[in-house]
Amino acid sequence: MSDDADRPVVSVVVPTYNCGANLDPLVASLPRQGLPSGSYEVVFADDGSTDGTPQRLDELAAADPHVRVLHLEHSGWPSHPRNRGLEQARGEYVFFADDDDWFGDEALARLHACARGHDADIVIGRMIGHRRGVPRELFRENRFGVTLANAPLADSMTCHKLFRRSFLDRHGLRFPEGHPRRLEDHRLMAAAYLRAERVCVLADHPCYHHVRRVDAGNVTATRMDPAEYYAALREALDIVDAHRPPAATRLRLQRRWLRKEMLSRLRGQVLLSAPERWADQVAGEVGRLVEDRFTPEAVAGLPPMFQVIAHLAAQGRVADLRRLAEWEASVQAYASVGEWRVQGRTLNVTVSADLRSGDEPLRFDDEGLPVLPVADAAPAGVVMRAGGARTDVVLRRRESREEFFLPVAATTERVEAGEVRHRSTATVDFAALNNGRTAGTWEVRARVIQAGWALDARLPLVVRCAADGGVPRVEDSRRLRSRLRRAVRRIRDRALGRSARSGSRSHDRPAAARR
Repeated sequence: MSDDADRPVVSVVVPTYNCGANLDPLVASLPRQGLPSGSYEVVFADDGSTDGTPQRLDELAAADPHVRVLHLEHSGWPSHPRNRGLEQARGEYVFFADDDDWFGDEALARLHACARGHDADIVIGRMIGHRRGVPRELFRENRFGVTLANAPLADSMTCHKLFRRSFLDRHGLRFPEGHPRRLEDHRLMAAAYLRAERVCVLADHPCYHHVRRVDAGNVTATRMDPAEYYAALREALDIVDAHRPPAATRLRLQRRWLRKEMLSRLRGQVLLSAPERWADQVAGEVGRLVEDRFTPEAVAGLPPMFQVIAHLAAQGRVADLRRLAEWEASVQAYASVGEWRVQGRTLNVTVSADLRSGDEPLRFDDEGLPVLPVADAAPAGVVMRAGGARTDVVLRRRESREEFFLPVAATTERVEAGEVRHRSTATVDFAALNNGRTAGTWEVRARVIQAGWALDARLPLVVRCAADGGVPRVEDSRRLRSRLRRAVRRIRDRALGRSARSGSRSHDRPAAARR
């Protein structure tokens, strides 16, 4: 190892396996990271690829002294190559990237500046999803010096983050190898979050593009074995229990795993599209895990729909889970724009929204809980509280898929027959949005959050900015459609008028003239 004067500030560790051309976006993004030459390195740890990947990596290393390649025997999972790459990494900070993802411009420079400026053990950069979900609530705003108890850090349990190398070494944090292999990043992140002295979230810049390949070729994209998967989740729970964190921290992690890794697999189209035998296995594993490892307090803190599914799974009521899923698959968010206006560079927009099942609005009881098509779906003796119902207004840039939640003034009202309607007024200054980086085309969306649903609805507004910080120009497709209908009517009327006049003239002319 060279002395500290030659030490890179950031090491990027990338496990690879038969990635082919999917590696190209990552390689292309590396020179655009805003770090001086020599201040970062890339360690590719190849997990025994059988295609042209090893040769491609060797060519990259031959052309760039800051690229190194480890050729490993095939392990079948990212844990082993990540650990071997970390052993060889020399940087003060380490970022774990996947071979089919890529970095946003200047991402590493910004992440490093945040880590240094705030003395952080972990920095989480804004993620952009491509055919896969990424955290949304976590990236509402920059967060500096937060914990599991006061920020939704548990929403981000993948390892695609910047870590202080000495922090990982001091606590012996490594990816678990061997079986079960699933959720290896969750197990590392649970331990890391519980030990970190300072965690930061860099939300105001797109740092990492997270991809689900069109060919479903991601190593971790294969359908999981329920027994193996939930054995791995039990190990993650063991890590939390061994650390004995404060109750608020423990509950944050437990509820995240309940929602994302367990109950969401038994809802709506996710359940209906799964093979029946596999779904029955998942339901059985989830039911046992709820009974064995989660306190009533953990379940009671979930939104109502998740509590219902936890209750049905714990009772082994798989038929009722399917019946509920068939109904829930039709639930959608509907939203409309009341009015909008632009003043200078500021856009104001008012949105009304609700949830519907098919063409019918969802019905809610006096407690704000959904009226469900399954009898005795709620846990006995538990009073569920809806709480937190609202509609967010979101801007999404088409070119980069960046997404920003706008500040809103929101109200929720109960209307006739148990319907609930949301109204939100949002204001955004395009001179300040995204630090003034606003050039491009922005879609306006509503996100309805209620009783365990968080569903998006596109609005008929598109905002175009010709330049960063420029005056926003709003296109309202309702007005475009109205103008188009009027234009069609005018064309039709003129055509009918000409036809009538032509027929009248022809009829009035003398017979000799017509011959």
